[in-house]
Amino acid sequence: MNRETVGVRRVRNTLFIMCDQLRADYLSCYGHPRLDTPNLDALAGRGVLFDRAYDQSPVCGPSRMSYYTGRYMHSHGASWNFVPLKAGEMTLGGHLRPLGVRSVLVGKTHMRADYAGMSRLGIDPTSAIGVRIAECGFDPFERDDSIHPYSGHDPDPNYSDHLRAQGFGGDNPWESWANTVVDTDGTLRSGWFLKYSHLPARIPDEHSETPYTTRRAMDFIRQAGDQPWLLHLSYIKPHWPYVVPAPYAGMYTPADALPLVRDARELHDPHPVYAAMTRHRVSRTFAKDGVRDAVMVGYMGLVKQIDDQIGVLMRFLDEQGLTESTLIIFCSDHGDYLGDHWLGEKEFFHEPSVRTPLIIVDPDARADVSRGTRCQALVESVDIVPTLLEVYGSAAVPHVVDGLSLRPWLWGESPSQWRDCVVSEYDFSFQDARIELQTRPRDAWLRMIFDGRWKYILAEGYRPLLFDRLNDPLELTDLGASAAGDAVQARTRLHERLFQWARQPRQRVTVPDGLIETTEVQARISEAGVLIGYEDEADLIEQRQRFKPRFASSNPLVRRTLDRLSNPIVAEESQSS
Repeated sequence: MNRETVGVRRVRNTLFIMCDQLRADYLSCYGHPRLDTPNLDALAGRGVLFDRAYDQSPVCGPSRMSYYTGRYMHSHGASWNFVPLKAGEMTLGGHLRPLGVRSVLVGKTHMRADYAGMSRLGIDPTSAIGVRIAECGFDPFERDDSIHPYSGHDPDPNYSDHLRAQGFGGDNPWESWANTVVDTDGTLRSGWFLKYSHLPARIPDEHSETPYTTRRAMDFIRQAGDQPWLLHLSYIKPHWPYVVPAPYAGMYTPADALPLVRDARELHDPHPVYAAMTRHRVSRTFAKDGVRDAVMVGYMGLVKQIDDQIGVLMRFLDEQGLTESTLIIFCSDHGDYLGDHWLGEKEFFHEPSVRTPLIIVDPDARADVSRGTRCQALVESVDIVPTLLEVYGSAAVPHVVDGLSLRPWLWGESPSQWRDCVVSEYDFSFQDARIELQTRPRDAWLRMIFDGRWKYILAEGYRPLLFDRLNDPLELTDLGASAAGDAVQARTRLHERLFQWARQPRQRVTVPDGLIETTEVQARISEAGVLIGYEDEADLIEQRQRFKPRFASSNPLVRRTLDRLSNPIVAEESQSS
């Protein structure tokens, strides 16, 4: 397709929606048989659903930093939730702001600010630049990470203030109302405890976190003015606490959940790191009778509530006349094991954790050809930044971002060159598994590479893990120690492919690759009058002729200097005339 074709519709604004801990397979457009998500299904019908999208790390902080920077975890360095993204790291807002696009946050980022770095650079954290550094490059309309007001995650108390204004009082109304339930005997129970996740939250639906966050997004859009914007609407659900208000708390039963995926053979001679993670408290709790059933009731209700709010938001865009000019991205930072594979939380590389939903609606007329399709390409979180750069007319910056633009797929094109694998990383330094295994923090790294069939996991100091998703789609049999020929070949090939990926330099971000590829460096040096390695004047003249177009300097001083150096007599005569 000719990309220069003038389309009837073009992108002006972007709505970048992210959920926290949302599994792809808990949306009906991804195949869930009982949890109906019609609004997200409709979104997929208007755009492209990416079937094989993978996160760069199966934990909130590093995954989000990869979404916001377009860089792999070991490129940006924010390897876990409490590790700050270093000051100076280029983010989406920094890329888009020079293009005239305002980048705004409503909701969660899980960002920890690099105050030490700002102090070293003399940047006031309260200044406009300091705030953007602290907020992943976004202008915060409302930052709301929730979790707990004393955890250091949430610098913005607006939601709690809103609850107090509605009459829901207390030192921490987020916890005591939005995330507390009433037991059958009238006893208040904290939503932190998984066994109570099936009970409704004390808060009415309209004042719970997901509808509140939607309204704040609409508040921004109403006030946005004429400047193009990117709004990062980042819901904090269906992340735990897994409690949801009525009517969602009663919509589903445990029987509506997908079947539990785990098998006793997974615990027979297991990989040491995986085995240690099955002994984490959350994993052991999910293995208890009744706990998963309670959680699934709450989790599915939270997903349904999100889908309903997506419907509210889409109708609002229609009313505002913005649908035809707004690019929409819907995604999740990672998934959730929910007891699968004897694990809780998300911190390993089975599909429930590392595969994420991704739906993109491009209003440009050139995307009409792909509407309602499913893309099978291997896609990564780092692809969002280069996609948006292309959408807003920026040149590609492969020396800065690790991802690839998805826009060809949106326009019905199949790129001639596309990745043959995806990579994800996890730093388990902060987990009990590292302590149990007595692993040094610098060795507590896991890396996964997946080529569409074979999933290879490298654990420093241990044997690898390997899953054959063609013959074992549920990933129940670890072939990391198998002597079978195809398993041996897959391990050898993917180990080398992972090492090849790791060898790529990713820190030379200040000089574009194109400048190096299209410019003879020594010629540029000689253009400035620094002559290295030339035999005589004739040698320089030959160099100038060879790279003549590059020597056509518009600076008269540079031209006169070069003329004088290559032929002093001619230069002198030219100057006198």
